[in-house]
Amino acid sequence: MSGNDIVDSGIPLPRMASVQPLHDFVLRVKWAEGPRAGREDFVDVSPAIFSYKVFRPLRDESFFLSGALAEDGDAVAWSDNADLMMSADNILSLAQESWTPKEFVDFLTRNRLTQEAAAALLGRSRRQIATYAKLGPIPRVIALACYGFESLRRDRFLQGSGSDINAQPPTVYTSRAPEQSEQSRGAAGSAAQRQRVSS
Repeated sequence: MSGNDIVDSGIPLPRMASVQPLHDFVLRVKWAEGPRAGREDFVDVSPAIFSYKVFRPLRDESFFLSGALAEDGDAVAWSDNADLMMSADNILSLAQESWTPKEFVDFLTRNRLTQEAAAALLGRSRRQIATYAKLGPIPRVIALACYGFESLRRDRFLQGSGSDINAQPPTVYTSRAPEQSEQSRGAAGSAAQRQRVSS
């Protein structure tokens, strides 16, 4: 094999057809090739910008808005600085962690979750869940939590421990805790007494 041979892995690499930087560190991307080919995504790239030193200049939003397509759609570049580019691979991975309202509704339908159950599962109010389902945007952390939920559910199903994960909130006692039986109170008391004696 020579240095000029092309090896095909069978996995289509992402390439962008067009890109438009928007406010709040969002890129409007139309995909030409790859797993999202033909789609248009609004990708929040702030996790990369605020995590890596190389992207520190992009924290100035006016400079961020000057980005343009480069490398034949394989990257987004800012000015002529070759170090200040974001690859299509990086943008694709952030796009896959972002959801549209339709994708969120599909998640609820696929997992047979009501808005109340989703609110309990994700630690959000029912009103927030309704907003995600109708208007968006769906925060990255919520999309990742949904991926995690489905992964856990799939793993439990494959292990044979059932696919039913309780999405109901835990019971919260607003008054006194329920009365303990005499037997459990006596066992707890003697355990506390043994601990005092041993210390």
